[in-house]
This record gives sequence, structure tokens and C-alpha cells, in this order.
Amino acid sequence: MTKPTRKFSLGVLLLMLAAAALFAGPVAAQSPLTVDIVGGVKTATPIVVVPFAQQGGAPLSTDVADVMRNDFNRSGKFRSLARSDIVETPAQGSEIKFATWRLLKQDYIVVGRIADAGNGTLNVTYELWDVNKQQELLGGTFTTPAGDLRSVAHRMADKIYQKITGVRGAFWTRIAYVTSVGLGNNTTYSLIVADSDGYNPQVAVRSRESLLSPAWSPDGSSIAYVSFEDGNSSIRIQNILTGARQLVSARKGINGAPSWSPDGKKLAVSLSYVGNPEIFVIDLASHQETRLTNSLSIDTEPVWAPDGQSIYFTSDRSGRPQIYQVAASGGTPQRITFQGQYNAKASVSYDGKQIAMVQGGGNVYRIVIQDQSLGGQQRFISPGPLDDSVSFAPNASMLLYSATEGSRGVLYSVSSDGMVRDRLRLAEGNVQEPAWGPYREP
Repeated sequence: MTKPTRKFSLGVLLLMLAAAALFAGPVAAQSPLTVDIVGGVKTATPIVVVPFAQQGGAPLSTDVADVMRNDFNRSGKFRSLARSDIVETPAQGSEIKFATWRLLKQDYIVVGRIADAGNGTLNVTYELWDVNKQQELLGGTFTTPAGDLRSVAHRMADKIYQKITGVRGAFWTRIAYVTSVGLGNNTTYSLIVADSDGYNPQVAVRSRESLLSPAWSPDGSSIAYVSFEDGNSSIRIQNILTGARQLVSARKGINGAPSWSPDGKKLAVSLSYVGNPEIFVIDLASHQETRLTNSLSIDTEPVWAPDGQSIYFTSDRSGRPQIYQVAASGGTPQRITFQGQYNAKASVSYDGKQIAMVQGGGNVYRIVIQDQSLGGQQRFISPGPLDDSVSFAPNASMLLYSATEGSRGVLYSVSSDGMVRDRLRLAEGNVQEPAWGPYREP
């Protein structure tokens, strides 16, 4: 999809009307993204993940230690020792020569082993040790199907991340994004669900027309999104487990920018059947609509505060797009962004302390985080010049955003300090509209 002239991004996008044939059904495989790590943090905590010893059985297709190393590196909090620099390969704590790893200036070491558990399953055992204290900090065993080793690797990395940082890890989560492949009338759009590192992509929805604004339900079972299958924008919910679809709104005019309430019972949306696009809340059980804004401006891109008591949204009521906040029960919106000519597409951290957004002016648009706990201080976490659509990980340690590089749309996963970025791109076509999913429960 051609990137629009950036005056009011989503408002322009949602004015596109087209007839479409949209296919939603069982989740299907999709071409994987290519992942390139850009940058690094020299001051990050050094950790070594030793290749896991395999105790019998056929060679494994997944290197769990490699998956964990990549998880730690992209978090920005850790610096994993490269595989080529690992000089010893202990499989358990009793085999660790701590002097070796102190010489290599490692603070932590992870060792482990994989054994056949029968019936196509494996036992994966891991141990986390403090190198300087020579003390075991964490350990455990996962029993898993042989084909699910990547998930186990992410779950082990999550536990280690939490043990060391005190913050729950978010590696074993999922992301959603939209791809477009082909040219003109032959373009196919797909709503994709993948692991947080871009692996295991699956098609949830496929369409001949644009798909926009995917938003995860709090329980991770469904995604709300905007489609154009009936010749006008409409808001739908796709259950990614069953394939079932639900129509939420197909009002005359714009139906856009769905955002789930924290309890999963409502959607905040932007509707224009009353005139200009305004912010509404739709109760999913009763279908009752509650109007929150009433102005001559464009009000769109709502996102709920984590406590469910207020909603952030983008409005040009001050002359240019800025972020505003309004009580979920209604009231007078308050402007919260004052730096930059253009601020739009807010994403709020789990604790409500940080708001990520697209900030720009002229021809440069970058991702910025505004820290509400520090009086609205801002920091850029992307280089631009055409960055867009940002989404926090559930622990706020990383973010996803889209970017235009040449004529291609790509995604970046970036640490919250902006020091480490992973580029996720298709071999052909564009990838855009990212949304980071909630935690997954075992």
C-alpha cells in the first residue's frame, strides 16, 4: 500500500474506499521475516548462554541457546557472548569453570541439556548461575514437543530476564502486523500473527484491499482491525484460535482505529457518521455506543489508559495533530503533548508512565517516548526519517514500529532506550501496522 502524504495519517488512510474480497479462516503459514540486528549496548549486562548438550536422539532443528542469545541481545538489557567466543561447553553447574568466565568478563552463565522424554517430547533443563558468586540463581525443566523448542527457549529467557532484572520478560509473546505483496490490483494484504522475534508467522486474515490498525484483545485470543471488504471501512474482530469473525461497526463514513478496553469488554473507535471523526466507545455485548468527543476537528487513534479510566487520542483541534486525554466516562479532553509540530498514534506502557508516539515536522518523522512520571520529558528512540505506528511490548522493555526505507515498508523491534534495533522485513513486499500482543499464559 502506498504510504500517504502525512498530514493526518490514519484519517487519510481511512478515507480510502474500495470493494474487496476478504478471506478469513483457518490460520495459514506465511513467508517469514528476515531479522537483522542493528546496534548494541556496550554497558549492557554480560551473559553467556552455552550451547545446550543433547543427550541422544536425532539432531534438533532449533538451537535453543541461539534463540535465547538473540532474545537477550534485542532486549537492550543484556549483551550475550558470541557463540564463536564460547571456549567451554559445560552442561550443568558442576562442570562450570568459573575462572574461565570471569576472565571473559561474564556476569552470568546459562547452561542446559536436552533429553528424549518419549512419545515425540523432550525434556529441556536449564540453570542460571552468578559467575562472581559461583551461585545458582534459577533452574528448571520443561517438557515439550520436539517441534516447540523455540517457545521453550523464549520461556526460559523470560524467566532468566525476570530473575536478573525483576521485570517480567516478554520474549514469549506474539506480534501482529500487515503485509502487502504485489502491485496495483494484484496486491494482496495479510494480517499476520508471529512470535515476538518474527518467527513462525501465520496468516489470520487475507484481503485484496487494505487492512489497517490491528489491535490485540487483552487475553490474546482475538484481534480487532479495519477492513474495506464492503466498499467502506468497517471494524471487525478476528478470533485467531477459531477463525470466527465478528462485525463491530460498519457505519456510514469512517469506521477506524479500534482499541480494546483493559477488561476486554469494549472498543474505543473513531466514527464519522455524525460528521467529523469522533471518539466513541462501543460495548461489545450490548453494542451500545457512547460518544466521548464533539468537535469540528478530526479525532482518531484512541488508546486506553491501563487503568481503564481514560483514553488517549489524536486530534488536530489545535491546528496540528497532537495527543489528548479524555475520561472514559466523558468530559473535556486535555492536551498532553506540546513538543513537536506533529504527535500521533500513541501507545501507552503497561504502568501508564510512558507514552510512545510518532513525532514529526517537515519531512522527518520519528518515534519518541514521553515519560509522564518525569514531567513529560521526551526521548527519541528511532532515527527516522519516515517512522510510524509504534506499539509497546507488555513489559515496556521493547517496542515495535514501522518505517519506510526507500520504497519498502519494514518493521523495527527496538529496546526502550533506542540502543538496539532489529529490522524485520519481507523478502518481497511491505510490512507495516505493527501491534505487540499481551502476555501468554502457560
